[in-house]
Amino acid sequence: MFDFYVQQEYWFAATQLILAMAGMGATLTMRDFKDVMIEPKAVSVGLGIQLLVVPLTILFLIKALNLTGGVAVGFALIAAIPGGTVSNIFTHFAKGNVALSISITAITTLACLATTPLILDFLIAPYMPDNFVMPIAKIALEIGLYLLLPLFVGMIILKVFPRHANIFSQWCIRGSLFVIVLIVIGSLGAGRLDLKAFGIINISYVFLLALVLVMLTRPFGRLLSLSKPDSTAIELEVSVRSINLGLLIKASLFPAIAGDNDVLGNMVLFTLLLYGGFQLTAGAILIWWHRSKAGILPEPGQERPTVLDEEYNR
Repeated sequence: MFDFYVQQEYWFAATQLILAMAGMGATLTMRDFKDVMIEPKAVSVGLGIQLLVVPLTILFLIKALNLTGGVAVGFALIAAIPGGTVSNIFTHFAKGNVALSISITAITTLACLATTPLILDFLIAPYMPDNFVMPIAKIALEIGLYLLLPLFVGMIILKVFPRHANIFSQWCIRGSLFVIVLIVIGSLGAGRLDLKAFGIINISYVFLLALVLVMLTRPFGRLLSLSKPDSTAIELEVSVRSINLGLLIKASLFPAIAGDNDVLGNMVLFTLLLYGGFQLTAGAILIWWHRSKAGILPEPGQERPTVLDEEYNR
């Protein structure tokens, strides 16, 4: 059973990414890109942090912590991937600028066709075997097929079937989460997520990375006088990464082979999944923090909102 998962790991990773991006596309229209013109300052700051500051910060952490092997490669993957769709949802609940979050997610997702292979090549080359050559064209093709194409399909569905797009989006995202659960179960069953082998120190390093990315945007928001909603959106956009894409790239660079204990690939996988867990926890804490600072936490016994409002689901 678990041998089947190992043999098909790449397609598990591809399926969860396709579902996630189709679900995201079904919430996007071309109007969501208007904020690039309306709010060029906030969008430019968000893009600059995502594409320049985050990779350089993670490079500093790799060097400062003297990371090697799979953990270093995992950090590099986290640096190279854009923000995920969950960041838009978290921004909504944290009362941030949802339109800004969607714009940054959409633009960095389009840009990652070029930026992800370049950032990866820059960051991970020192930690790979001497004969390793970064398959830039292969990664770009996979991003185009499994990330951008489903995104556009989702946008078309929203355009053609607006009444059904929200349900389509919800089921796609649920399906993506279900496949990620299958990836975790399959990896555990195949002995690829070994907590003891990964080590408490490496767990603390991944936690540190999550903490650093959460705190990273605060000085920029204050220095550049961004509004509170804009700062909140960028903060969540930076800290909540597209682990979906990271899992696909991992499966592409380090294909699992039944009966072969790929230590490097297993460490990369563990790093990505662990950061995914930490970023969800950090996002929940940030939502509570921003809502409490705004004085809009529900009274005891009052239900919290469980779905996005019309602004997000239009």
